[in-house]
Amino acid sequence: MPTPTTAPSPTALPATATASPTATALPTSTPTRSPTATATPLPTPSPTARPAPSPTPAPTPTPAATGEPLRAITLERAFLRLPGGALGQRPLFLTYPPDGTNRVVVVDQNGRIVIFPNDTNAAAVSAFLDLTGRVGREGNEEGLLGLTFHPRYAENGFAYVYYTAYNPRRSVISRFKVSGDANRLDPASETVILEVAQPFANHNGGMIAFGPDGYLYIGSGDGGSANDPQRNGQNLGVLLGKLLRIDVDRQEAGRAYAIPADNPFVNQAGARGEIWAYGLRNPWRFSFDRATGALWAGDVGQNRLEEIDIIKRGLNYGWNIMEGSSCLSGTTCNRAGLEPPIAEYGRDKGCSVTGGYVYRGPSLTWLRGAYLYADFCSGRIWAVRHDGSKVTEEREMANTGRSVSSFGEDAAGEVYVLAFDGVVYRMRAAS
Repeated sequence: MPTPTTAPSPTALPATATASPTATALPTSTPTRSPTATATPLPTPSPTARPAPSPTPAPTPTPAATGEPLRAITLERAFLRLPGGALGQRPLFLTYPPDGTNRVVVVDQNGRIVIFPNDTNAAAVSAFLDLTGRVGREGNEEGLLGLTFHPRYAENGFAYVYYTAYNPRRSVISRFKVSGDANRLDPASETVILEVAQPFANHNGGMIAFGPDGYLYIGSGDGGSANDPQRNGQNLGVLLGKLLRIDVDRQEAGRAYAIPADNPFVNQAGARGEIWAYGLRNPWRFSFDRATGALWAGDVGQNRLEEIDIIKRGLNYGWNIMEGSSCLSGTTCNRAGLEPPIAEYGRDKGCSVTGGYVYRGPSLTWLRGAYLYADFCSGRIWAVRHDGSKVTEEREMANTGRSVSSFGEDAAGEVYVLAFDGVVYRMRAAS
């Protein structure tokens, strides 16, 4: 999970409420260590035809707002008949396989993924994948953190996960293939795509998603501890503190992936070609607007400010020179070339931002085109509209009092809220 503030020790997560989301009395589990994951290093998939990507996947113009003002919302249980504990103790992501089956999957931080019909009356789940023997986790921020499906999942059966592992401590992005049972990934099919060494136990990022261009985007935190001591956020020679973009349909240079030719730093000496944007502290959750292609992210702050960014090719989002719109150290700093957030909030509202989605669902017409985000510590949920150059509307939508770990989106564009009470919620207008 994202950590809001400083970590006084480079070797352990702090126990104080000011250093992690434990301020909300989260359920905890016994720390586990696991050996290095055993996986086939690189079975090369058959070449697949794909259209050439545009040089830069620029978002289309923002659709006109509905004209209706934002309203307050309330949460209600989305799946009324699921038994307690069916979704795990720490559900932190919901998504869907793009195969027309109207199912959803829920990821639990401890290492399990379940799948079930997207039906309010769904009464049971199936075990989609169990990685508890491969995931290494201590504290709030490590574990099984992300999942996405290949855009051609209906044809190739590929799903991708992001988890943390030990010996050595690292983040792992792996591919699995569906088994003969459509409700189960084959645990023996793991192909490791990318591993990133992690110096500390926090700021792991964890979000992975395919963009409208067909490439895989990866949120990578700065590696942890306070103030980014290794200055990873501003170092183009490392993958930490970045938003990455890779091509998983090709392999090159001995890697399990290729680097798109239009990535911004491909031809820059000393820079990693995988980087799409940099200067990020811990982009815990990001998403693409399904109508415009715009890439939105919530970047977790340190001591003062939580920020919302629209991520664009090659831009520097400021960390660790800036925290939000403020200089990290002192009152002045060189802001040249730094991209400011489009929205932010301070410690009076919360301490760890959870990025969400631009709502494009069918149920709440007045919410369409607004980006939803929340705070993990306070449970507040906000929405913001942006016309491509400025914020046009912003309001607090709810104060849930829950530890909002993530949002999720189904095939129809309906948005769900996940919390560490083991429940998935849907939104409705407050009466």
